[in-house]
Amino acid sequence: MKKNTFSMLDENGNEVVYDVLFTFESDETNKNYIVYTDNQKDPNTGNIEVYASIYYPDDKNGRLEAIETEKEWKVIETILNTLQEEVKKQANSENNEQ
Repeated sequence: MKKNTFSMLDENGNEVVYDVLFTFESDETNKNYIVYTDNQKDPNTGNIEVYASIYYPDDKNGRLEAIETEKEWKVIETILNTLQEEVKKQANSENNEQ
Protein backbone atom coordinates (compact mmCIF):
# COMPACT_ATOMS: atom_id res chain seq x y z
CA MET A 1 0.00 0.00 0.00
CA LYS A 2 1.40 3.38 -1.00
CA LYS A 3 0.24 6.51 0.79
CA ASN A 4 -3.54 6.33 0.50
CA THR A 5 -3.86 3.91 -2.41
CA PHE A 6 -3.34 0.24 -3.10
CA SER A 7 -4.00 -2.08 -5.99
CA MET A 8 -5.59 -5.51 -6.30
CA LEU A 9 -6.50 -7.79 -9.15
CA ASP A 10 -10.20 -7.99 -9.95
CA GLU A 11 -12.06 -11.17 -10.90
CA ASN A 12 -10.84 -10.77 -14.52
CA GLY A 13 -7.18 -10.40 -13.54
CA ASN A 14 -7.10 -6.64 -14.18
CA GLU A 15 -5.24 -4.42 -11.75
CA VAL A 16 -7.56 -1.96 -10.00
CA VAL A 17 -6.27 0.98 -7.96
CA TYR A 18 -8.25 1.78 -4.81
CA ASP A 19 -8.23 4.91 -2.67
CA VAL A 20 -8.20 4.32 1.07
CA LEU A 21 -10.97 6.32 2.71
CA PHE A 22 -10.06 5.38 6.27
CA THR A 23 -8.92 2.58 8.54
CA PHE A 24 -9.93 1.85 12.09
CA GLU A 25 -9.67 -0.70 14.86
CA SER A 26 -12.90 -1.84 16.47
CA ASP A 27 -12.99 -2.40 20.21
CA GLU A 28 -16.17 -4.42 19.66
CA THR A 29 -14.63 -7.00 17.32
CA ASN A 30 -10.91 -6.55 18.11
CA LYS A 31 -10.18 -6.35 14.38
CA ASN A 32 -8.80 -3.73 12.02
CA TYR A 33 -10.84 -2.58 9.05
CA ILE A 34 -10.07 -0.70 5.87
CA VAL A 35 -12.73 1.20 3.93
CA TYR A 36 -11.85 1.98 0.32
CA THR A 37 -13.19 2.85 -3.12
CA ASP A 38 -12.30 2.51 -6.79
CA ASN A 39 -14.32 5.70 -7.42
CA GLN A 40 -16.74 3.89 -9.72
CA LYS A 41 -20.42 4.78 -9.55
CA ASP A 42 -23.07 2.18 -8.85
CA PRO A 43 -25.15 2.09 -12.05
CA ASN A 44 -28.36 1.65 -10.04
CA THR A 45 -27.93 4.42 -7.47
CA GLY A 46 -25.30 6.73 -8.92
CA ASN A 47 -23.41 6.58 -5.62
CA ILE A 48 -19.67 5.97 -5.47
CA GLU A 49 -18.99 2.32 -4.62
CA VAL A 50 -17.37 1.83 -1.22
CA TYR A 51 -15.85 -1.43 0.03
CA ALA A 52 -14.64 -2.65 3.40
CA SER A 53 -12.40 -5.50 4.47
CA ILE A 54 -10.56 -6.80 7.49
CA TYR A 55 -6.89 -5.94 7.26
CA TYR A 56 -3.75 -6.65 9.22
CA PRO A 57 -1.59 -3.53 9.71
CA ASP A 58 1.58 -5.55 10.35
CA ASP A 59 1.16 -7.87 7.36
CA LYS A 60 3.73 -6.80 4.77
CA ASN A 61 1.75 -8.58 2.01
CA GLY A 62 -1.31 -6.39 2.57
CA ARG A 63 -3.68 -9.30 3.14
CA LEU A 64 -7.38 -8.42 3.19
CA GLU A 65 -10.19 -10.68 4.36
CA ALA A 66 -13.90 -10.56 3.65
CA ILE A 67 -16.23 -9.30 6.35
CA GLU A 68 -18.61 -12.12 7.08
CA THR A 69 -20.67 -11.22 10.13
CA GLU A 70 -23.65 -8.92 10.45
CA LYS A 71 -22.11 -7.48 13.64
CA GLU A 72 -19.02 -6.35 11.73
CA TRP A 73 -21.09 -4.78 8.95
CA LYS A 74 -23.15 -2.89 11.53
CA VAL A 75 -19.96 -1.46 13.09
CA ILE A 76 -18.75 -0.29 9.67
CA GLU A 77 -22.14 1.10 8.64
CA THR A 78 -22.39 3.06 11.89
CA ILE A 79 -19.00 4.66 11.30
CA LEU A 80 -19.81 5.43 7.65
CA ASN A 81 -23.13 7.00 8.61
CA THR A 82 -21.48 9.09 11.32
CA LEU A 83 -18.82 10.32 8.90
CA GLN A 84 -21.42 11.15 6.25
CA GLU A 85 -23.39 13.20 8.79
CA GLU A 86 -20.22 15.07 9.80
CA VAL A 87 -19.45 15.89 6.16
CA LYS A 88 -23.02 17.12 5.62
CA LYS A 89 -22.89 19.29 8.76
CA GLN A 90 -19.57 20.77 7.69
CA ALA A 91 -20.86 21.49 4.17
CA ASN A 92 -24.01 23.13 5.57
CA SER A 93 -21.94 25.20 7.98
CA GLU A 94 -19.65 26.40 5.19
CA ASN A 95 -22.66 27.24 2.97
CA ASN A 96 -24.27 29.25 5.79
CA GLU A 97 -21.07 31.26 6.30
CA GLN A 98 -21.09 32.47 2.68
